[in-house]
Amino acid sequence: MNNDNVSTRTSSPALLWLVLVVSAVINAAGPLVGLGLVPRMVAGTIAVVMIALLITRHVRRRRA
Repeated sequence: MNNDNVSTRTSSPALLWLVLVVSAVINAAGPLVGLGLVPRMVAGTIAVVMIALLITRHVRRRRA
């Protein structure tokens, strides 16, 4: 018996949101605490990737 119709809830959205918030805070507070350009750029890139993943996840769930 195959149980494909059961919706499973994972912790991935919570993890994506957590990483997004942390990277955005690092990116925003970086100049205030004296962080260099490279760590701020990495944090900003991570934030953009998390936003893209959250949007992709949302769109895929709406289609299913």
